[in-house]
Amino acid sequence: MPHPYSALPDSAFWSRTVGAGGFDMNSVPAVTDGFVIHPEDKVVSAGSCFAQHLARLLPTRGFRYLVTETGPEERLFGVYPARFGNVYTVRQLRQLFERAYGLFEPKDEAWRWGEVWVDPFRPNVEPAGFATREALLADRVSHLAAVRRMFEQCDVFVFTLGMTEAWVSDADGAVFPLAPGVHGEPEDGATCHFHNFSVPEMVDDLQCFVHRLRLLNPSVKLVLSVSPVSIAATYEPRHVLVSNSYTKAALRVVADMAVRGDARASYFPSYECAAGHHTAGRYFQPDMRHITPEGVHDVVEYFTRLYLTADSPGETSVLDTPPAQTTRSERDQWYAVWCDEELLAAP
Repeated sequence: MPHPYSALPDSAFWSRTVGAGGFDMNSVPAVTDGFVIHPEDKVVSAGSCFAQHLARLLPTRGFRYLVTETGPEERLFGVYPARFGNVYTVRQLRQLFERAYGLFEPKDEAWRWGEVWVDPFRPNVEPAGFATREALLADRVSHLAAVRRMFEQCDVFVFTLGMTEAWVSDADGAVFPLAPGVHGEPEDGATCHFHNFSVPEMVDDLQCFVHRLRLLNPSVKLVLSVSPVSIAATYEPRHVLVSNSYTKAALRVVADMAVRGDARASYFPSYECAAGHHTAGRYFQPDMRHITPEGVHDVVEYFTRLYLTADSPGETSVLDTPPAQTTRSERDQWYAVWCDEELLAAP
């Protein structure tokens, strides 16, 4: 007798796909419910460390990757469309938008790091630090202008959710990618506290961000994913494995809630494809945290097969020309990912 599951495709059944002779990402059906990215669409990305692979490799796959803040590669320009660094939490993304448009002006402007200054919201963008506070603030003005251009000009915004844990200013709620003392600290003794964001908090932050972005850029499409890279450390009084499970589960729920019912939003399963037990660990390096070159390659290939249409590409403007590091071959320094979080586990 036929039943509700009788007419479903093989992709709906574990035994017919995942459990049928091993998992192969190339066999995952490219089903997006009509969500596509055209070659002329200007694509930008932000998020955790894993998101850097998209910034580096999408231009080599036929995507029109938009870069609005250019400069020397050794000063970490081109890692993302603008030099905002890793955006680990949804609150950090929301505040990036708010800071760019003057909706939020944090009291913490600069942190001391030895004899130099660092930007507390992107502490590693200047590898040697800023020589003066004035230089840092001047760089931030041009940086936030580039962030505004990114939000206003993009057609597709790809965000990789990475973490739920963060450090928050006691003064005004500003969220930082690193705890004070790891790479710079407030000169005036300002204090921060640890916070682990809940699902409702993150859903509210993401909805607020998307609403504001679409008031500014009504036609923009949104692609959400969850980083398959495990967290480097936890400040919760429990094993890092437990905190990692919460982090990935919570972020996956947030992403799912954000795309449901939104025809201009899609969830890209980079986490499921690379980190699930069905891969038998084939995509992990020996540290069981970072993704192998094969995993990065397969994730980017799947992203391309899933979203990119075969339309004729449009004209490329000067702003769409990425710095050298976003056009490197997969064999050339594929692993050179800039990760603030790595400093948490340093001696």
